[in-house]
Amino acid sequence: MNGHDHTPPSIGSMLTIRSTGKRLFMGLVLGAACLLCVALGIFWLIPTLGFAGIHPRLPLITAIIFFLAMCCVTWISIGLVCHIHTGRSIFGSNRMRGLSVRLFLPLAEILGRVIGCSPEEVRRSFIMVNNELVLNSKLLCPPDKVLILLPHCLQASVCPHRLIHNPDNCGRCGNCAHAGLLHLRDAWGVQLAVATGGTIARRIVVQAQPRLIIAVACERDLASGIQDTYPLPVYGILNERPHGPCLDTTLNLNNVEEALRTFVCPLPDAIR
Repeated sequence: MNGHDHTPPSIGSMLTIRSTGKRLFMGLVLGAACLLCVALGIFWLIPTLGFAGIHPRLPLITAIIFFLAMCCVTWISIGLVCHIHTGRSIFGSNRMRGLSVRLFLPLAEILGRVIGCSPEEVRRSFIMVNNELVLNSKLLCPPDKVLILLPHCLQASVCPHRLIHNPDNCGRCGNCAHAGLLHLRDAWGVQLAVATGGTIARRIVVQAQPRLIIAVACERDLASGIQDTYPLPVYGILNERPHGPCLDTTLNLNNVEEALRTFVCPLPDAIR
């Protein structure tokens, strides 16, 4: 969990994701793409000064290669932004979520620090962009292939029950969000697990073999989890931290239910 003690605003309905939240990551993507193009140009200029002595056409060949690389970076960044903005993939942009996860998130965090954005702001914007891309994929899964993955800090700190290995140990007293989450699990027939960290979370994913993960965590854990499990789609829901990080956190159960309604097919008879 991150070390800041402020409580982030709750994510609203996933079908009405705020465009202002996505703009930060999209702007950082474009900025990172520009920096990559500048770096490629510099890397071309430096050796070009000596390439002519090897072969008179080598500087031209090098220029073509680096120009094509800059075109690819520009196309990828613009394609990602257009995909996020319109919800439609353009030619060659069907792998945009992977590019945002593997390439642009680390670059966006570096650029964000330079311009004064906190890592939490960048990660929160990235999570919203990732969720938009997962929604745009129109993925539908049977209930047993959907995993709700929870952090241990959702459990009340005074609770005597151990839920990490068996969430059904919950007494469903209502003092934390687990009772409502277990009700959703039973009603929808999906899988549910609690993880204390990235290693256990990865082991749970390997054992559960889901086609989609609905993950609840803070900005840092969600962003790293999305990276660790790629290409498996992860829909992230930020927890709420009224008592600070890693202590008696909670969440809006409506966000989880909306995700289930969007991704689970067919709907259970009790939900129809």
